[in-house]
Amino acid sequence: MEDQSSSLSSGVQLASCPPHPEQGTRRRIGRSEERAPLPIPGLAADVLHMRVKEGSKIRNLLRFATARMQGEGQDSSAAAVRQVVFTGLGRGITKTITCVEILKRKVAGLHQVSKLCYMTVNEVWESAPQEAATTTVERTVPAICILLSKDPLDPQELGYQPPQTFSGPTEEEERRGDLRRTAGRPNLLHTAKRLSLDDWTRCPPKTYKV
Repeated sequence: MEDQSSSLSSGVQLASCPPHPEQGTRRRIGRSEERAPLPIPGLAADVLHMRVKEGSKIRNLLRFATARMQGEGQDSSAAAVRQVVFTGLGRGITKTITCVEILKRKVAGLHQVSKLCYMTVNEVWESAPQEAATTTVERTVPAICILLSKDPLDPQELGYQPPQTFSGPTEEEERRGDLRRTAGRPNLLHTAKRLSLDDWTRCPPKTYKV
């Protein structure tokens, strides 16, 4: 999670990349990403940039993004942000889309713009122990950039989606429903004791004389 410029490239041609090093004899020791502006025009100056990686935890990402969008959290005195951008590449694309869809259910009325692009990644691989040389591999991978905004966006922009209305209950409504069901449910221990007493009254234990 970083509030800084994106590492996305808006190129549409997928450049050829060198063959991947043999992972059996080499080990990746470094990775760097190309720095380029976000491919979405008209971003706010205080836009929140959420970089989603393959190993990112969706729960942590959403907790932070939701708090900033609603003006909550440790820095609750600061005004809530109006826009948030989720970016992910490679295997992180699916997780990026999941974060966006969940956040749209938590914060209603969000406008969306989605962009697909490519990103250049440089990986440094270490050779076998008996060799001292390293190999740098340049890869071009697909990436996605999704903007969610409380303010209206240009509906003519490619990739625009208007705010959606979800027919199902919200997270808060589901939590209240669970509390009501729990409150209306009889105490199981009390019910068991009552049944035991009723059985004792109807069928008292037999006594035997010796």
